[in-house]
Amino acid sequence: MAFKVLPAPSGKHRRPRRAALRTGTTLAGVAVLTAAGTFGATAATALSTPGDAAPKVEDIAFARAVDASDTLTNSLAAQAAAQHKAADETKRQAAEAKRKADEAKRLAEAAAKKAAAEAKAKADREAEREAQARAARDEERRKLNSFVLPVDSAIGTGYKVPGSMWSSGYHTGVDFIASTGTPVHAVGAGTVVTAGFDSAYGNNVVIRHSDGIYTLCAHMSSLSVSVGQTVTTGEQIGLSGATGNVTGPHVHFEARTTPDYGSDIDPEAYLRSHGVSI
Repeated sequence: MAFKVLPAPSGKHRRPRRAALRTGTTLAGVAVLTAAGTFGATAATALSTPGDAAPKVEDIAFARAVDASDTLTNSLAAQAAAQHKAADETKRQAAEAKRKADEAKRLAEAAAKKAAAEAKAKADREAEREAQARAARDEERRKLNSFVLPVDSAIGTGYKVPGSMWSSGYHTGVDFIASTGTPVHAVGAGTVVTAGFDSAYGNNVVIRHSDGIYTLCAHMSSLSVSVGQTVTTGEQIGLSGATGNVTGPHVHFEARTTPDYGSDIDPEAYLRSHGVSI
């Protein structure tokens, strides 16, 4: 085929611009290629080892990703271990706190039981002391209000038996049969107002009792109390005998409204009024 040769264009046209653009593009591409070659050479130099082939870019990226993953895994494992340790420490502290609380509770309960036991023991001791004191008071009242015979024997001569041998014309008391040396007792609690010798009564004791009545025991061989002394029911005040105006040993007993002769009352009735059996 034959080609027609066209004449060269004249005036302004775009070819030079295309040539310039192509030239610039070519230069830019050369620069990029040069830079890429330089970077690749540098990377290859940095990653290569003697005698080995240079690693590929994707291998380097993978290795870096693996290292980053290992670092992250180690960091997460360390965090998890720290959290487990903290949880274990919290659990240990909670268990220790519970142990201390349980021990404190046990000690408090033991202290409360001990205090309650001590309080009960104290209350029991106080109750026992009060019971003993009450018993002592009751015994004292019993002794104050109880009466006994002066000697445990029968009556020989009764009250108001007439006879010239008595200055009043009758017997002012009762005579209890008793041999010399028999213990003579206070018939009731009271205070001794007379303790001595009288020509008619011999050795005699007069006691004032809480009810205001006086009792006399006479003709004793010896006395064991003195004036002003307080005596209890049944306390020994002397020994029987035959002193004074008598015909033989015995215990003469009188009950009086005053400590003096002539104020006598029925001694048997008086003793019976206080529960004494005659």
